[in-house]
Amino acid sequence: MNEVHAAEALSREEIVAAVREVGRGSHSARALSRASACRVFGAMLDGGVPDLALGALLLAWRIKGESTEELAGFLEAVAARMVPVPRPRTRPLVVIPTYNGARHLPNLVPLLAGLLARAGCAVLMHGMATQSGRVTTAEVLARMGLVESPDVDAASQALDAGGLALVSTASLSPGLARLLALRESMGVRNSAHTLAKMLPIDSAALRLVSVTHPEYLAAMQAFYAAHPSPVLLMRGCEGEAVAHARRAQRIDWLHGGRIETVVEAADGTVAVMPELPPAIDADTTARWIETVLAGDAPVPPAIAAQAFAIGRIVGREVNS
Repeated sequence: MNEVHAAEALSREEIVAAVREVGRGSHSARALSRASACRVFGAMLDGGVPDLALGALLLAWRIKGESTEELAGFLEAVAARMVPVPRPRTRPLVVIPTYNGARHLPNLVPLLAGLLARAGCAVLMHGMATQSGRVTTAEVLARMGLVESPDVDAASQALDAGGLALVSTASLSPGLARLLALRESMGVRNSAHTLAKMLPIDSAALRLVSVTHPEYLAAMQAFYAAHPSPVLLMRGCEGEAVAHARRAQRIDWLHGGRIETVVEAADGTVAVMPELPPAIDADTTARWIETVLAGDAPVPPAIAAQAFAIGRIVGREVNS
């Protein structure tokens, strides 16, 4: 953990006050202050909120939406409890959250990661190993011979040795992983899914932040304008932080409180439809990615453009 702290537990009065503020519905609900949001979410991470109140708060924030200062408080609570990842010694660090998986198109997060690692970047992927009805990045990587690191130290060693590592959310933040797992019992995502994609792994790293729904782009732009951090922001392919292989899309670099568009959306389509794997299962996707990385098949242009933009930002030349 970043610092030693006692587990947070909310009193009944604090729970009632928090639910009353955020649970009034989409039009009447009020945002918590950053300090209150940090304390409440810290207690949620520590298991210090009873199940009924926990569910009420998670659903209330899903309906209301998180304010910029609430997100800042949530992330402050997560950061205080995260296991720190040692910075790679010689490689620039790129962090790719991977929490959505693929349902309709092949999951090409490992292709993007492989291109960046080949160019000399350290690429840390973090996420969930399996997800019902989806092909996860972990499953594709496993077919390529890269298994999830058992802990953060092992992931750090892998970054220094080969440039690629995958680590579970539970290794980084056990409390956040528990909140993510509630999707199975609640049936819907919650604030933890947004925070997982924003995890403050390293202040100097370039973090890829993706959203599924367009309205979240504005929310992320507002957050990083108020709390500057080097991130690449995009509407991901099925929610993953990799360019859609068949639809050109805008990708923004947010840094120093500014927004710089590094990949233009053009007219929303790519000029030539790229060749993609014939199926989206993990084994077929893995074999195809290996063919592309070996130079025997072309990189989809949209992903090549994304990789080139990342390389330019971190000072590495990405050849595709």
